[in-house]
Amino acid sequence: MRLITRFDAASRSTPELLTLHTEALRAFASAARGSIERSNALASLHNIEAELAVRSLGL
Repeated sequence: MRLITRFDAASRSTPELLTLHTEALRAFASAARGSIERSNALASLHNIEAELAVRSLGL
């Protein structure tokens, strides 16, 4: 999976972020432990969830 950065996440709509979150979660679950794909998926999940949290606070 390609890494979704905070900048990428901020430029997406909320429905797009929710779709990306699902894709990143699936990529994380299916990737081999210690792989770059798994690391990218985990970092993407973190970035997506951080952006969703900012939006829910109205910041």
